[in-house]
Amino acid sequence: MQTSKWMSARPLLLSLAVLTLAGCASLSDDGGTGPVRQLTQSRLGTTATPPRTEADRQASQARVAELLQRPLTPDSAVEIALLNNRQLQARYAALGVVEADRVRAGRLANPTFSFGQRRGDGETEIDRSLMFNVLGLLTVPLNEQAAARTLERGQLQLAADTVDAAHEARRAYIDAVAAQQLWAYAQQVQDAADAAAELAQRMLAAGHFNKLDQMREQAFAADARLQVTRAQHEVTASRERLIRVLALEAAQTTFQLPARLPDLPAHEAPAQQAEQQALDQRLDVQMAKRAAEATAADLGLTRRTRLINVLHAGYQNASTTGASLSQGYEVELALPLFDFGEARVARAEALYMQSVHQAAQVAIQAQSEVREAHSAYRAAYAQARHYQDEVVPLRQRISDEMLLRYNGMFNSVFELLADAREQVRSVTGAVQALRQFWLAESQLQTAVYGRGGSLTGLGEASTTATPSAATH
Repeated sequence: MQTSKWMSARPLLLSLAVLTLAGCASLSDDGGTGPVRQLTQSRLGTTATPPRTEADRQASQARVAELLQRPLTPDSAVEIALLNNRQLQARYAALGVVEADRVRAGRLANPTFSFGQRRGDGETEIDRSLMFNVLGLLTVPLNEQAAARTLERGQLQLAADTVDAAHEARRAYIDAVAAQQLWAYAQQVQDAADAAAELAQRMLAAGHFNKLDQMREQAFAADARLQVTRAQHEVTASRERLIRVLALEAAQTTFQLPARLPDLPAHEAPAQQAEQQALDQRLDVQMAKRAAEATAADLGLTRRTRLINVLHAGYQNASTTGASLSQGYEVELALPLFDFGEARVARAEALYMQSVHQAAQVAIQAQSEVREAHSAYRAAYAQARHYQDEVVPLRQRISDEMLLRYNGMFNSVFELLADAREQVRSVTGAVQALRQFWLAESQLQTAVYGRGGSLTGLGEASTTATPSAATH
């Protein structure tokens, strides 16, 4: 009697044991974001990541408020962007979905229990069965590996998104500071131009100046006022772009920016093994490699399971009123009479070759983008250094000499003013060159560590132009 009970319970116990063994996978404490933090830390130098819990959100809000209390720096702007960016937070949450799918892939599908009852001619027949997916049990390790590869690709994608968000914040910061610096200088130019125009008007009235030269000074003053208006708008526009990138609320938009851009480094960064660094560390290259590896692994899985599409096994018993209990097992097997799997294998092989070619193309593009970005970086550094070491100091020496000649009554006041207008050109050009250098430096970092991208805009002039010098 005991043996009979054990035999009837054994299939159920076996099913429970299988389910227990297949349910070992578990969720991580950080939602799968640990590798993302490591990837971004090595590329950005910061561990700031979007908050996941309410405690994290409160801590990040406190940190953002602390950073906004003092003038922003490039690093603090990046940190705020990573803590505040709602789109980035949504992508971090999506990674939790991918991790949950990985855990589910490591567990066997829930068993199926069926119960049936039929009555007729004074008899009652009851059918009971418990079914579970045997093929699912056999392929759990393979499915879990495939899901783990999907999670890894998602982590690389999220790290790339994080690096992109950081460099976007850095570029917006550079534009905002440069616009503010150019606006301040444009105001100084306007004050000088207004003073020159007033002096010309007085000298014309006294008969010591001709009408044509007076109108030239007046035109220059009007042009200077126009440039101030344009520069003021550029300050507002670039600041609003920075606010959007940092995802700041209305009450947080009173932050301060430094008066000027950071100084030019003493030496430009070397290009040692930049292309190899891109192949080893650039995130889109890593994603392409992982995609090819995953496709190859999936091809092996397709070959192993091509002849068995569905296989279910389970325990079954049936009882009829007045009759003894009958029991046994049931197996469902889909026979490959019409589809032997050749098409699936051919499709997987084609997908694999597609991923291989795509990975190779991404690598070629990465190397090319690094070379182009480094060329732009070197050119921008050379131009900024040229302005800093030659153009601006030379214009200053010319202005000093013009002032000496004016004091010696060898030059007129308007020759002195004309030289000052030329100096305006050189100073404005120096600020623009410094802005272009820092943008090129950020683009180079993106090309080496992130996902590259177009260099369009690095060589464009600012919308804030310099008032043209009057011709005498």
